[in-house]
Amino acid sequence: MGGEQQVEAKVATNETLSKMVEVEVQGTSPKHNKYAFACAMLASMASILLGYDIGVMSGAALYIKDDLNISDTQVEILLGILNLYSLVGSIAAGYTSDWIGRRFTLVLAAFIFFLGALLMGFATSYLFLMIGRFVAGIGVGYALMIAPVYTAEVSPASSRGFLTSFPEVFINSGILLGYISNYAFARLPLHLGWRFMLGVGAIPSIFLAAGVLAMPESPRWLVMQGRLADATKVLSKTSTTQQEAHLRLQEIKEAAGIPLDCTADVVAVPKRPRRSAAEGVWGELLIHPTKTVRRILICAVGIHFFQQASGIDSVVLYSPRVFEKAGIKKKTTLLGATIAVGFTKTIFILVATFMIDKMGRRPFLLTGVAGMIVSLSGLGLGLTMIDHHDKHNTLWIALCIACTLAYVAFFSIGPGPITWVYSSEILPLRLRAQGASLCVAVNRVTSGVITMTFISLYKAITIGGSFFLYAGVAAVAWVFFFTLLPETRGRTLEDTEELFGGKNSLNMEGKEGNEVELVKNGNK
Repeated sequence: MGGEQQVEAKVATNETLSKMVEVEVQGTSPKHNKYAFACAMLASMASILLGYDIGVMSGAALYIKDDLNISDTQVEILLGILNLYSLVGSIAAGYTSDWIGRRFTLVLAAFIFFLGALLMGFATSYLFLMIGRFVAGIGVGYALMIAPVYTAEVSPASSRGFLTSFPEVFINSGILLGYISNYAFARLPLHLGWRFMLGVGAIPSIFLAAGVLAMPESPRWLVMQGRLADATKVLSKTSTTQQEAHLRLQEIKEAAGIPLDCTADVVAVPKRPRRSAAEGVWGELLIHPTKTVRRILICAVGIHFFQQASGIDSVVLYSPRVFEKAGIKKKTTLLGATIAVGFTKTIFILVATFMIDKMGRRPFLLTGVAGMIVSLSGLGLGLTMIDHHDKHNTLWIALCIACTLAYVAFFSIGPGPITWVYSSEILPLRLRAQGASLCVAVNRVTSGVITMTFISLYKAITIGGSFFLYAGVAAVAWVFFFTLLPETRGRTLEDTEELFGGKNSLNMEGKEGNEVELVKNGNK
């Protein structure tokens, strides 16, 4: 009877929390917890590191090419290689975040990027610069993986979409700061300007490390360590009500395999043979996944792949070249135009951030990708007409600029924020750290391939043809999202698995799993 009662308690907990969240989400103005807001804000600052690097390198590359006398191929590698280097950080972060916790992994990310920025700022050669890119890339990989995971785990379900879109907000803010840095230092002597642009990137990492030390640890990580009292304190501060805090704790305990009636401050977390080690988690993700896990992984990895394969980094990193092809020649004017790109991205990401919990993930994602298809096609048409017909026609130049701004705007209300929100929501607790690191790895590899081949691509099929190709990829992405991705708005992190054909299948085994299904069916 004890097992049956526990199963009934689990089902009752899930139903109670789901109903409570549904009421909150359907309300006209969901209540935001200020403490959770502050935690999400501080954690998401880590994403500034990537954004700043993307933004600043788009302009700095113009001066590095002249100062170090490097080829277009070397420029491609310089701009895109950080994404591949970040694989080291993103994969390592999966282990580190489970070992030392989410919070100290963020501190480590800031410290590594700080070193990388200093190395780039003091670089005296192309090789030295590449070493700095390697170190900075590791820091970016750590930050990209851990910021969304921590934010999702500390956020109440009613405002999780709002809070977990913060990393993309800060990526866009970082891009804008990078563009502004380009413009600010462009008038310095050639050998100093780009070094200041890159070296100043060390400053945000200092503020990040200092801010993170004031944050609490993730309540889900604390429960995984058996520290129930500490987790309870954090949940009390980050939930909208004490009832919600209690119910969130019950769900996390269930996911970690801790009895729901356990009230000790510190408990021994049940060990599961072959499944508790990192190798077991990777096996469960990649080698012998259940049908539910396989679909979750396809969706999580797929959305990260298409976010980058649709060409966003080519537009952001090479926007000076795009505008140059469109007819703008002066370097300072080019850098000024890129600030408009960064400003547009930042404004529209705020629209998605404030509306995502009211309207849901799918509407923004599908609308954003549809807009990207149209704007990429328009950009391809404008650049093709300029290339082959009239290089000085202001109509085509205006079309290129308008479509570039429209593209980054639609990206910022669609796959930009939704990718990080969605993948952090659907990965189950025990697979979340390694699953997130895999998603970031795919994201960065795709970005690296896109950015390191863009110049070669447009020389082979023309720059207009390149954007027509990206429009085709975006069209495939729309079909993928429409077909496979369910709405996760208002779901608790422990409850999203049922959207993919399962119900807590990762956390319940054997007889207990069968009992859960019986009780659930009986309740229906």
